[in-house]
Amino acid sequence: MKAVVATGYGPPELFTVADVEVPRPGQGQIRVRIAAAALNPVDLKLAAGDMRAMVELPFPHVLGNDFAGTVTETGPGVTAFQAGDELFGHAMPRALRPIAGRQRPSLGTGTLAEFAVMEADTPFITRRPAGLSPADAAALGTAGLTARALALTAAIQPGETVLVVGATGGVGTAVLPLLRAAKAHIIATGRPGDDELLGGLGADQVVEYAQAGDVTGVDVALNLVLPSDQLAGVARTLRPGGRLYTITFPVPRQEWAAREDITFDLVLDTDGRLGGMREVADLATGGDLTATIGRTYSLGEGPRAYVDLARRHTVGKLVVLP
Repeated sequence: MKAVVATGYGPPELFTVADVEVPRPGQGQIRVRIAAAALNPVDLKLAAGDMRAMVELPFPHVLGNDFAGTVTETGPGVTAFQAGDELFGHAMPRALRPIAGRQRPSLGTGTLAEFAVMEADTPFITRRPAGLSPADAAALGTAGLTARALALTAAIQPGETVLVVGATGGVGTAVLPLLRAAKAHIIATGRPGDDELLGGLGADQVVEYAQAGDVTGVDVALNLVLPSDQLAGVARTLRPGGRLYTITFPVPRQEWAAREDITFDLVLDTDGRLGGMREVADLATGGDLTATIGRTYSLGEGPRAYVDLARRHTVGKLVVLP
């Protein structure tokens, strides 16, 4: 089968499309024919070697973890799904097992491929609703889960001012409608030309990235892009008692915020304690969680899609359609 692979540690310019063996499901696993797969920044970090202190990749490494597709084969012991089921969700590369959830982790062989094998017993895979296209479903894998976890953790109250740093990305475009539903006043960071898109998703005000530190009177700040050790400027925007949540590493330390009067936490739910893909599907079906797709690519264009993700200002999710 064809797959987008990294043949060694390096930048996305070195990614290629290669022929790899079709994976077969083992005990408790399913094989899925991929209809759509969405890109994530963590794919780039993993292939670049930024996470080698935690895990070593085997090569060739098939990229991707978010997907939508059809079950083609089930392994022994699988009862939740059967061939023909339309699913979506995310499955982390198996190499990340040491840092995946302790209970029912969602692991797979890489979704930027014609087929992928993944664990069946996990909260991070579920049936795709009929009204949700494969591309939109794939785009709501990691982004939908993270946006929902942020909204639940932040517990926004009506009228609170929320600053979203990195609002044009996959998580940002997914979380804005959830903040709007919570009746927050939303300040989003973007670039010139992003105002119409972000305003349509719920932003009341759009500021350029460099001006985010000039904002004042913020109750909650959501950081979606900056390293957690570079958030002192974002922390300054908060009122006393404000809350700062990040989805980026390294794991936050209070001293990095340069303030003791605010909350500073990482939002990372690898065990699905806050809910899984079924809850994402419910929100998407109800219209509260929407996918924003910046561009679609063929599988053969997969390496170029990763270069675009790394080198260009992209909006929403980039999706590959095998």
